[in-house]
Amino acid sequence: MKPTTGNTAIGTLPDTASWTSDDERWAAVTRREPRADGAFFYAVKTTGVFCRPSCASRQPRRENVAFFADAAAARAAGFRDCKRCQPGGLPRELEIVRRACAALDADPQQRLTLAQLSDAVHVSPFHLQRLFKRVVGVSPRQYQAAQRGAALRDALQNGADVTRATLDAGFGSPSRMYDSAPAELGMAPSAYRRKGAGLTVRYASAPTSLGFVLIAATDKGICKIGFGDDDALLVDELRGEFANADLLEDSQQLAPFIAQIDAYLRGTRQDFDLPLDIAATAFRQRVWDALRRIPYGETRSYSQIAEAVGSPRAVRAVATACATNPVALAIPCHRVVQKGGALAGYRWGLPRKAALLDNELQHASRKTPAFADNNPAETAITTKLDHAA
Repeated sequence: MKPTTGNTAIGTLPDTASWTSDDERWAAVTRREPRADGAFFYAVKTTGVFCRPSCASRQPRRENVAFFADAAAARAAGFRDCKRCQPGGLPRELEIVRRACAALDADPQQRLTLAQLSDAVHVSPFHLQRLFKRVVGVSPRQYQAAQRGAALRDALQNGADVTRATLDAGFGSPSRMYDSAPAELGMAPSAYRRKGAGLTVRYASAPTSLGFVLIAATDKGICKIGFGDDDALLVDELRGEFANADLLEDSQQLAPFIAQIDAYLRGTRQDFDLPLDIAATAFRQRVWDALRRIPYGETRSYSQIAEAVGSPRAVRAVATACATNPVALAIPCHRVVQKGGALAGYRWGLPRKAALLDNELQHASRKTPAFADNNPAETAITTKLDHAA
């Protein structure tokens, strides 16, 4: 599910590349630009306080302003937090969403209506619905559905029978579960419990500039994209993940998708149009959606991603979500780095991560068309996968 964002969406990550000079930062302060919040802070020498760029306080004179990359640096220089915009904490809007997520996470089996949730966080249902979707990327109802799907997956993985897992996950009735669970699991619950038994997974591998790439897909969409030095080892890994599925090598049907990856690695493509079939907890889905919003050629830190999904303290959980990403490139976890810019772990190896970032940096200024060249082979397989869903 693709989240919707706007020019002033508070859930989007700070576009640090747009405020790299003091002149650009001052312009953001004079506009009280909310998108600059988190990208930098400004301090006022005459008052001794520092603020967010969007702070509603009376604006200072330019000669009295100093800029800092983070709150810690401003405090180290002797400035104190502004009591109005509270730069050391979450913006009010993110705090509202954080409290809403906490209420939903407290009991995944409970079905809270929008009215009940809005009462819990003390805002109107309309405002909460719009705010929640802007920050998290999904509605409160969709968030709850993802939580129930996660509970169902955990119960099935632990060996519970389908009926017991259905009740424990809070679906209420088997019929309701069977209506919605395939969207969460990517397959029928019984097939999931049997580790893919009865499921057909097609795969293909090909050499690239980063070694071998393997793509695997169900009838619903791509379920794995991985890189390695040995295509046989990649296939063995796939067999371990789908131990009881029917694996079929099908280079012809998956060739259009491999072509997309090849074009990306050559710098002639900057985004992907791949139907995905991946299951995730609600939190991981929020992280993966945030990763897909990072522009080509740019990076974000783990802490920035954590703030973007409304959980600023969940930096380790963000790192785990990146490490468990099953579809390289389609969900660009390679664009997440440490706070100081150093490369952190990458599921397919740090040299590949470095190469991907270098490649994007070199081609970022080139504008490439979206996936709409009407290649008959690509159209055919995408249509087949979409219809199967």
